[in-house]
Amino acid sequence: MKEITSIALVLFGVYLLLAIFLYLFQRRLLYFPVPVDPAFVAEQVVVDSHGTRLHGWVLNPGKRKAVLYFGGNSELITHRRAFFADVFRDYSIYLMNYRGYGNSEGSPSEAGLFADALAIYDQLIPRHDSITAYGRSLGSGVAVYLAANRPLKKLILLTPYDSVAAIAQKLYPMFPVRYLIKDRFDSAAIAPDIEIPVLITSAEFDREVKLAHTLALKMRFTRASLEYQMIDGAAHNNIVDFPDYRDTLRAFVSPSSGDS
Repeated sequence: MKEITSIALVLFGVYLLLAIFLYLFQRRLLYFPVPVDPAFVAEQVVVDSHGTRLHGWVLNPGKRKAVLYFGGNSELITHRRAFFADVFRDYSIYLMNYRGYGNSEGSPSEAGLFADALAIYDQLIPRHDSITAYGRSLGSGVAVYLAANRPLKKLILLTPYDSVAAIAQKLYPMFPVRYLIKDRFDSAAIAPDIEIPVLITSAEFDREVKLAHTLALKMRFTRASLEYQMIDGAAHNNIVDFPDYRDTLRAFVSPSSGDS
């Protein structure tokens, strides 16, 4: 009996240490900052977010309409230059690195990324008639937050999730992650507040953001004009290479779809 008790105590100790590790290092497990591509050349943009300098670029500068892109977790946001130029020909496209990513100052956190999104919008909107937010994967949570707090023209979500907390809980089912996580990115909670046109696209073979999380978010857009598409054969990282996705995106941002 004593041996069983001792084993149980050891196992509980290991469990507790792992839980503490997850709690203390959760942001290192969540964010994967990427450096700047030194070969990328475009007009640079610097935004001040409450003393934190954020660095990025603008493609097609000077257009009346703009797209503000919030990229994936470890995505090199400049890697898809040809894609942006092809789909958003009538838009200025802003590629802003998150705090702690590229040449942007600071360290990433939910509160920081949310505050930065508002600061970027507020400093860019005087240059344009309208701004559309485009969020991919991790960036979908930032884009949803911006849509709930600033007047956007449209909202584009690629492989989005209901909340990071829900995803993390499924990744670590043995731990009470839902209660320990600091950066929840709870898009499902604020989606009902959004009333603008929204495009959600998922990938058939997405292993990073499972379809259930995307569909859970989709159901929460009760007041938006919502379009949804599943790209057959696509995976999380190659979905933008599929012609069906590009065609859908072009149609969504075209003047005939309400973008005047």
